[in-house]
Amino acid sequence: MSYPPPGQQGYPPPYSGQGQPLPPGGYQPPPGQVGFQPHPGFVPPGGQPGYQPQGYQQPGYQPQGYQPQGYQPQGYPPPGGYGQPIAAQPTSGGTPAVTGYGYNSAIMTPYQPQQGGWMNMPQGNPNVPPGLEYLTTIDQLLVHQKVELLEAFTGFETQNKYTIKNSVGQKVYYAVEDSDCLTRNCCGPLRPFDMKILDNYKNEVIHLNRPLACDSCWFPCCLQNMEVSSPPGTVIGSIQQEWSILTPQFNIKNAAGDVVLKIEGPICTFSICGDVEFKILSKDGSSQVGKISKQWAGLLREAFTDADYFGITFPMDLDVKMKAVMMGACFLIDVMFFEKQGNRESDRPGMF
Repeated sequence: MSYPPPGQQGYPPPYSGQGQPLPPGGYQPPPGQVGFQPHPGFVPPGGQPGYQPQGYQQPGYQPQGYQPQGYQPQGYPPPGGYGQPIAAQPTSGGTPAVTGYGYNSAIMTPYQPQQGGWMNMPQGNPNVPPGLEYLTTIDQLLVHQKVELLEAFTGFETQNKYTIKNSVGQKVYYAVEDSDCLTRNCCGPLRPFDMKILDNYKNEVIHLNRPLACDSCWFPCCLQNMEVSSPPGTVIGSIQQEWSILTPQFNIKNAAGDVVLKIEGPICTFSICGDVEFKILSKDGSSQVGKISKQWAGLLREAFTDADYFGITFPMDLDVKMKAVMMGACFLIDVMFFEKQGNRESDRPGMF
């Protein structure tokens, strides 16, 4: 057993590699060296090759929680925060808007309804006939008649076809006339016909029936009318022409035959570079609640075809069954006043 020399407390520090006495203040590592660094190849007694003392850090080691410069944790806002909220454009009728945030317009852009696509069906309502759910969130419809080239070039009357859209251009329904060739070309605008209104899945949701009748004030007992059914076979309302001399007038009735709304048109229905409006009036005719307007579609389209554009506006809270009846009124007005026979205009002042 050995003892420390007289006047010296404890044992000397580990070998420093210099063989010199300790400087005042204790042992100091060489410049550029922090902490204990073993000599390359050093193996402690009983150790294994490759041993690394506690606290040793290999080159390139990153301690837990280290974040390199520019690192952005997932789910955290970018530097500077997000941009202003971007609200989706709702369809007419108050469909709830979808709100999102976008800080890079190339990545996240405001929601835009798909133009030319089909409108999404709102949530089902047990009090609404199947297929009329679309009308619960709509207060405006656009009706576009398809151009028939055979009819435009030869004057041979073909079955009318229409696309019905909402205010943002999404398709809601597709309407097809069902009539025979003889009545179309012999009776012209007075012809009887059925019309099927189909949804996106080609299911018939509304059926219109127009019998053969007159529309002149000279025949007050045989005026125009149209019956509206939804689903087909279940009558939900009708359109009945009222006798008048100067302006066309119609009553909109429910399934029980009660008058709900009235329609009043202009004295002259000839369109000259402008719209022709049919006013939708309240039951007593004291106030206007909407309109059916025949829109100017351009000189060539107006001159050489009878493919028309219509717009229908009505109160948002109007019963969906009456909204469907208003669509039927639009088709009846189109055939009565804007349907050509052999590409010849048949407009006349008043109801003569």
